[in-house]
Amino acid sequence: MTLTLERTTPAALFDTLDRQPPDALLAVIGMHRADPRPDKIDVGVGVYRDETGTTPVMGAVKAAEARLLSEQVSKSYLGAEGDQTFTDSLAHVALGEALAADSRITGIQTPGGTGALRLAAELLARTERRPTVWVGAPTWPNHAPIFGEAGLRVASHGYFDAARGDLDFNLFVDGLTGAQPGDVVLLHGCCHNPTGTAFDAAQWQQLATMVVARGLVPLVDLAYQGLGRGLAEDAAGMRALLTAAPEALVAYSCDKNFALYRERVGALWVQAPSPAVAVPVRETLLVLARSLWSMPPDHGAAAVREILSDAALSADWQAELTGMCERINALRLALGQAHPALAPIARQQGLFALLPIDRGAVRQLRERHAIYMPDSGRINIAGLRHETVAPFIDALAPHLPLA
Repeated sequence: MTLTLERTTPAALFDTLDRQPPDALLAVIGMHRADPRPDKIDVGVGVYRDETGTTPVMGAVKAAEARLLSEQVSKSYLGAEGDQTFTDSLAHVALGEALAADSRITGIQTPGGTGALRLAAELLARTERRPTVWVGAPTWPNHAPIFGEAGLRVASHGYFDAARGDLDFNLFVDGLTGAQPGDVVLLHGCCHNPTGTAFDAAQWQQLATMVVARGLVPLVDLAYQGLGRGLAEDAAGMRALLTAAPEALVAYSCDKNFALYRERVGALWVQAPSPAVAVPVRETLLVLARSLWSMPPDHGAAAVREILSDAALSADWQAELTGMCERINALRLALGQAHPALAPIARQQGLFALLPIDRGAVRQLRERHAIYMPDSGRINIAGLRHETVAPFIDALAPHLPLA
C-alpha cells in the first residue's frame, strides 16, 4: 500500500503576532552607549555606581565567591526551592527574627525580585478568587505587566503628588475604595521606584489597620533594603504590616543591596493565616516554580548565603552597604540644595527620583548636554558623581519650575 500525502500550505503560526514597542529604558541605554561625547551622563539605568562611575562587585561578595571557588564540590541541581539555607538566612535580614521564625511563613528562592513577583502572580492566579491587584501610580513599569501576563486584573490608583514631590497618602488610601475583600495591594517596602518616597511609621500602621479591617492582602516589593535609611529601618514598616495582617506576600531582590544584578538573586515569602495552610501554599509554590524555571540559579544565592552565615563577612557587607547608602544620600542633599524645585529629593530615599520636567526637556537634555534618562524624568541618583552634580544642575535648571 502506498501512502500519498497532499502538499498543503503550512498554517501561519507566528504571522498573527503584533509588533511590540521597544523597551524605552533599553533604548536610552543604547543611545548613551553610542554617544561619543566624553562628558555624557547616564542617570537612566537603575544600578548603583560609585564615584568612578563603576558598578563594583562588593568586597564581601568577592570574598564569598573565593570561598565558593575553593570549597564548592558540586554544581548539581538544588531543587525547585533553590538554596533553602539562603532563603532562611535572608529571612532574618528581610523579615526580622520574629517573623523569620513564624511557621505561618514559607519562602523559596527565585530568579531575582522579578521572578519573585511573577511567582506571586502565578500563585494568586491559582486561587479561587483570582484577586485584583491594586497598584499605586506611578510605579515600576514592569509591575502591571507581570500581574497582567499571569491573567490577573490590575487596577491603578493615585499615589504621588508631583507638585509637592511627595506621596499623597490620602489619595493612595482613597484610591482603594473599590478594592474588595481578598484583593491584593502592591506596596513598595522602601525607596519607591520611581519617586524615591516612602511611607512613614504612622502611615504603615494606618495601612496595617486598613488591610486588616477590609480584608485586603498586602504584597510588599522589597527591592532596595538598606539603601534608604538602613537595613532595619527600611524594613520596619513592612514588618509591622506583616505582624498585623493574617495573609501577606513579600517579594525580595538582592540585586541592589548585594550588587548582584546579573546573578538574579531573589526570594518570595508567603504568610498564610495558619501553619496548616502554609503547607499547601508551599507545595503550590514549588509546583509553579518547577514549571516556570525548574531550578533557580545558584551562584549568587550561594554567595549571599556565605556572607550571611559568616559574622565577619556579614559585617563587611553591611559596612559596604552603609557606604553606598551614605553616598546616595549625600548626592540627594547636594541636589536638594542646588535648586528649590529639587528640594524634595533631599527628603526622599533610595536610588530614584522623579524630576519635575516634561518629555521635551528630557529630549533637550539628551541632545544638547548628553544627559540620558527615560522620558518620564526618572533619574538614578547614583548615576551622578559629586563632580557632575554642578554641570547636571546647570543643564537642568532652565527646565525646572520656579519656586
